[in-house]
Amino acid sequence: MKCKDIVNLLERLSPPSYACDWDNVGLQVGHFEQGVKRILVTLDNTLDAVEYAIDNDVDMIITHHPMIFKGIKMVNDSSAGGRKVLAMAENHIAYFAMHTNFDIMGSMADIAAKRIGLNVEEPLEITVVNEDKAEGIGRVGRMPSDISIRDLALMVKDKFEMPNVMVYGDLDKIISRVAISPGSGKSMISEAVKKNAEVLITGDIGHHEGIDAWEDGLAIIDATHYGLEYIFIAFIEEYLKNNTEGIELLTYVPGCPCNFL
Repeated sequence: MKCKDIVNLLERLSPPSYACDWDNVGLQVGHFEQGVKRILVTLDNTLDAVEYAIDNDVDMIITHHPMIFKGIKMVNDSSAGGRKVLAMAENHIAYFAMHTNFDIMGSMADIAAKRIGLNVEEPLEITVVNEDKAEGIGRVGRMPSDISIRDLALMVKDKFEMPNVMVYGDLDKIISRVAISPGSGKSMISEAVKKNAEVLITGDIGHHEGIDAWEDGLAIIDATHYGLEYIFIAFIEEYLKNNTEGIELLTYVPGCPCNFL
């Protein structure tokens, strides 16, 4: 298969037109006509991931988080970003990112919600209405039965295989309506409050945001940005496995880059 064939498959799943206007998705490095026999799927295009791709003769890297967000004025070996671009170009490795378009049309939140048995009712933040159907980032719904914030937090910790989670709120409070928004969820707090969620499961919540949310009646379970989004890797691996022929798929799951001591 050619790189453009893989791009078409991924963009059929998550059209780039659904990405937020601040985002940068698509083929960031490489030739569309390049042949692809081996693909590496990972969450972030780190130096370690690029080195792994080179060591394993990978033709294409697919990530959730874009390596390039803003314009680049120069590409040289004085920065990590420059070294990665040079290494991929020199080793004929194409690089593709699918970020908020995957969050909205993948959907990252649906995959996460399924892990904890959340019965999804609606998007947390509506970003587009497609043929009278609302699409967006995050999901809101109800748990199969009432549950304490403590037990929900422990479930999240177990289902996402995280060593720890941070909770802002009363651990003994019994709740049922839950919002989940994998990734950075600071901007989702107000949306969760509007949707009458009792708990928001997300990542990247600061001390003050957590306190403010709780005082507004919303508990927060922070399972880290990585902790709720690495599920992207297995999902895309399975999607490509079911929709390609003659492609070898590799995954790079380095584990959470944050350390809990």
